[in-house]
Formats: sequence, structure tokens, C-alpha cells
Amino acid sequence: MSVIGSIAARPLRFRPHLSGIWMLAVAGAAMACLPLGYLLVRAAEADADAWSRVLSDGTLRLLLNTAALAAAVTAASAALALPIAYLTERTDLPFARWWRSATIMPLAIPSYVGAFAFIIALGPNGSLQNLLAPLGVQSIPEIYGFFGAWLTLTLFTFPYLLLVIRAGLRDLDPAIEESARSLGQTAWGAFWRVTVPQLRVPLAAGSLLVALYVISDFGAVSMMQFDTFTRAIYIRFGSAFDRSSVAVLCLVLVALVFVVLAIDWSQRRNARYHRVGSGTARAPRLIGLRRLRWPALIGLALVTSIALVVPVAVLFHWLSVGLQSGETFPGVWSAALNSVYASALAGGVTVAVSIPIAIVVVRRPGMLSRLVDRAAYVGYALPGVVVAFALIFFSLRAVPGLYQTIAVLIFAYAVLFLPQAISGLRSSLVRVQPGIEEASRALNRNSWQTFFSVTLPLITPGVLAGFALVFLTTMKELPATLLLAPIEFDTLATNLWGHQEDVFFARAAASGLLLLVCAALPMIILFGNDRGLRT
Repeated sequence: MSVIGSIAARPLRFRPHLSGIWMLAVAGAAMACLPLGYLLVRAAEADADAWSRVLSDGTLRLLLNTAALAAAVTAASAALALPIAYLTERTDLPFARWWRSATIMPLAIPSYVGAFAFIIALGPNGSLQNLLAPLGVQSIPEIYGFFGAWLTLTLFTFPYLLLVIRAGLRDLDPAIEESARSLGQTAWGAFWRVTVPQLRVPLAAGSLLVALYVISDFGAVSMMQFDTFTRAIYIRFGSAFDRSSVAVLCLVLVALVFVVLAIDWSQRRNARYHRVGSGTARAPRLIGLRRLRWPALIGLALVTSIALVVPVAVLFHWLSVGLQSGETFPGVWSAALNSVYASALAGGVTVAVSIPIAIVVVRRPGMLSRLVDRAAYVGYALPGVVVAFALIFFSLRAVPGLYQTIAVLIFAYAVLFLPQAISGLRSSLVRVQPGIEEASRALNRNSWQTFFSVTLPLITPGVLAGFALVFLTTMKELPATLLLAPIEFDTLATNLWGHQEDVFFARAAASGLLLLVCAALPMIILFGNDRGLRT
């Protein structure tokens, strides 16, 4: 037996020199819990009048609006993602590889950019109404309200579900579906009776991502003028003299988030979907679409056109209008540099914080490591507007000198997106044989030398994936940036937001297009290999 093999066969023992890693991991988890903890402290200071004002009929309406929108978007996203994933993975769809890439590209478009484009295209006096005017159509139904928010969020969140379902399909044993068809099931019957039940875990995981995204969304619902918790919190913060009532309203939203998490946990707690045997590692036999080929292509083209082509075309149109009229674009390049700078800094800091957490979770499983892991995900469950307000309250009271500095902004990004970096690192770390690290220590290298010379080179793909994912989501983040960015520190997101509020559509289009270009780069890193997202 080799040295590495004999060492790997021994159980890993706790080593005192790992206490530094534990301290860093616990500190990172505590950082993620700080906003929620401070919100609880601030809400406890609210008087009875503040609680009575918040817990009113208006709050109930916000609760119903937010829950209804989350449920509707999640259902519609599943209805889109499930057939698209099946068509692109299990059928002889023409140009399947191209469709796999095209159908996830809406992830690069922030929801508020999509909302801006849809308002210009489909809103009052928009492009569609102008096209129909020669036909005698004087007005079209308004896109504002629930319908507009639902349409926008569905089209720009269904790729989250699509990626997870696609990865689940690739992990399924194709022999099960083939056995069902050999027993007389049609391809459609095997899909509903065999494939879909095996995709319950990916469906639940993807649905949770979509629901949390909708609950935390601020830009799209604000542009579509649909009242949800995030919009109400933002408006109330600007008009309320008693900020404790804002903290209470934030806690109501947090409670809704944890109800969604509890429902997901209760459904998956006793679920068992693993194989009895090892299964097969072969590619599935593709199903012929035959007469359904053209309807499938038309459906995919329609979804891709609305979610991808329409926003990009609208932005290019208004940019060309601005250029033809001599419009200037002040501050757009500095905003682009600020966006790249803040996103890169957030990606580096977040990955650095996540490394000790991933190490203790993977290498030292136990009650404490599980607690650290769960605590690190608390910030991810909080909407950006809630984290931003918590840090505003904390910095003004505890460390006033940090208010509206880049340090607080990066701290907020790290809290919000820490689990994204942890997931990439954990997936790479579990593939590193522990015996390799033990062999390095046997050669008189300490833990830090072993990490930098052995472990880090082996987990570089996970580091890059985590960095790219944090970079992408930071680039698109709006509410935390609006509330926490230093004065005159404009990003592309805040630049677009300000210009659309001032009805400078050409300037907003320039910021939007640059934002799409910057967001597309990490998309290529993350999904350019066409492997999807592993759960």
C-alpha cells in the first residue's frame, strides 16, 4: 500500500494547530449573523405604537402580495424550466447545445434591467403601442402591477431552476426510464411517472432559490409599481422618523423568509431519493421529437426572444436614439470601473472568508461545523434591503466612522453572497483526497504550508467558480448598493436606476448594456463548459 493510501485509511484526528482555522471559520459565520442579530436588538427597542403600526392591515396586504408573487413566479418558472431541461437533455432537439447556452443567458440580465426594458417596450406609449397605432390601437393594457412583476421575475429567474433540474437529469440513471418504456409506457408517460418524481429534490432546491429571489427582489417590483415588503421598507425608511418601526417591518419580512425555508426543510427532511445500486455512467438514449420538433423549437425561440432578445434590442435602440440626438453619457465609464472594482473586491473578500468555513465543514464534520455551516447561510436568506438597513443601523450607532464607506458595502456583499463561495469551494474540497494533505504534514509541513502548497492548487477551480459567482451577483445587486455605497460612488446598477427615475432612457440604456457585458464574463467562466450547475 502506498504512503498516501495508508495515511488516507486512518481516520483524521483533531489537531491543535487547526485552532486558527476554527477561529476564522467561527468569525466568518458570526459575520453572516450580525445583520439579523442587530435587527433583533433594534426591533426590541421599538415601543408598542411602532409594533401596532407595523402589524396592521397594510402589513397583511404586503405579506399577501409578496407571498402570492413568490408562489406565482415559482410555479411559472417550474413550468418553463422542466420542459426546457428535458428537451435540451433527453431529446434529439436540433442545436441542443446552443439552446442549453441560450436558455441560461437571462441570468446575466438583472431583473430591474428586464423591467426597464419591458416598460419601454410594452408600457404606455411604448414601442408596442407605437407599432399598433397605425392599425387604430390607441392604448394597450398596462404592464404595471402584479402581472408586470410576475412576467419580469419569471423570465429572469427560471434559469436558476433550469440549471438545477438540468444537473438532476444528468445524474439520473437512464436505465430506469428505458425500463419504463420497455414495459409499455410512452415517452410522455415515462417522463411524468418516472422522471419527474426523481427530480423532486432538484425541483425543491431550484424552487427555493426562485422563491427567495422573488421575496428579496427590489428593483423589478419597484419599477413595476407593485407593493411588496422590499419596496415598502425602502419607502418607509426614507419617510420614517422612528427607524425602529423599519426594523420591525424588516423582521416581518425575515419571518416570511424563514417560513419558506421551514416549508422546504420539512418537505425534504424524510425524503430518500438515492439509488440502491451504483447505476450506470452512460449517456441516455435520446428521444425522437418527430412531430413535436417544430413546436418545441418555436416555444424555445419565443422564450429566448422575450427573455433575452427583447431587453437587449430595447437597450440598443435607446442607445442609438441617444447617440443620434447627441446625448452624452456622463459618468458611465467611471460607474463601470466602480462596478468591476466593488465586484472584484467583494469576490476576493468573500472567497477568503469562505475558505476556513469550507475546510472545517468538509474536513472536521461534527456538531460545531454544522452550526458554522448553517450560520454562514443566514445572510443569504436575508433580502439585500434588510441587510443594508441592519448595517446602516449598526454603523451609525456602533462605528459611525464606517457609515457610507466601501468597507461597509463590501461587508454587506460578503454577508449576502457568502454561501455562493462556500458551495464552489466545498464541491472542490470534497474531491481532494485527505491522504494527500496528511502526507504533506508527514513531511514536516504545517497546516498553513500544506494548504498553500497542496490544497489551494487542487481547489483552484472551486475558488474561481466561487469568485465568478460572487462577482456576477455583486455586479447585479441593487438595494444594498443604493443604500450603502459611499457618496458619489456610482455603479452601473445605481447609474441605471437613477437615470430611469429621471427618464433619461438613453443614459440608462448605456449603463444597462455595459452591465450586461460585465455580467456575461463570469457567466462564461461558470457555464462555458456546458456542465450546468451541480447540486
